[in-house]
Amino acid sequence: MSTVMDRLDNKEDVELAKAAQRCIVSALDHARAVNIAIVEDGVERVADSPLLKLPPKVLRLFADLLGAMAQGKAVAIMPKEMDVTTQEAAMFLQVSRPYLVRLLDQGKMPFHKVGTHRRIRFEDVVAYKEARQKSAHSALQELVDQAQELDMGY
Repeated sequence: MSTVMDRLDNKEDVELAKAAQRCIVSALDHARAVNIAIVEDGVERVADSPLLKLPPKVLRLFADLLGAMAQGKAVAIMPKEMDVTTQEAAMFLQVSRPYLVRLLDQGKMPFHKVGTHRRIRFEDVVAYKEARQKSAHSALQELVDQAQELDMGY
């Protein structure tokens, strides 16, 4: 099960997303609030419990989603335990499918087969992406350190 949310298509929705993100981040940063009041047409619902109790992690997720959408990005929500195709994994990693297949064949990412088709656990794709980003950041930091050692003016 995955949910894909298209980009926000009008300026009013973008502004609402930005405002909602600011409110959530403010609540998380200052009060550690986990209650959200539901307001419909400017009137708080009283009849059937107007407060939602949400853990801070969920509020952080909402804030991140709203921020991405306010920047014009499309958003997808997918459980980490879900299996994805090689094409889906390649799109998530922003690489070609043949390149991804080579990574799989080289044992750089675990996969299993369903019939003749390769399937990859989404959490393994995410872990690979995070490791790749960490490695790239580490290499960049090493270059920065070398430039400073050599007094290259950076």
